[in-house]
Amino acid sequence: MKKHLKSKYRSGLEEDIAKQLNRTKTVEYLYEPKEGKIPWFKPGSKHLYTPDFWIRNKSNGKIICIETKGIWDYEDRFKHLLIKRLYPDLDIRFVFTRSSTRTSKGAKQTYADICSGKGRGIFKGITWKYANKKIPEEWLKE
Repeated sequence: MKKHLKSKYRSGLEEDIAKQLNRTKTVEYLYEPKEGKIPWFKPGSKHLYTPDFWIRNKSNGKIICIETKGIWDYEDRFKHLLIKRLYPDLDIRFVFTRSSTRTSKGAKQTYADICSGKGRGIFKGITWKYANKKIPEEWLKE
């Protein structure tokens, strides 16, 4: 039976590479140095979104999701942008307390601007139907 020697390397391949590097006179190396750690981030994480209301038209079965918003901060706008990209056929509509609310202090764009496709940057050209204070009757008849 072969006796396994303890090695500072985690695999045979790592050990073979170290041996190769030891034979090479043109480089120096460090193996897993503590100060050589590189931070990285997992792309996103899984979340669940629950629309405020799911509305289904009884006569034709059409489903509309209604999201009510008093404040629509950047994080929430970004979330809705991602949802729209993931589910382009999901009909999410917004009912704002006031769609003329500016996106931030001193900003020129409003919630209505973003929903109308006049948003800037990543929001440019993205549209959602929206209303103020109540669901328009025509939405309920679609």
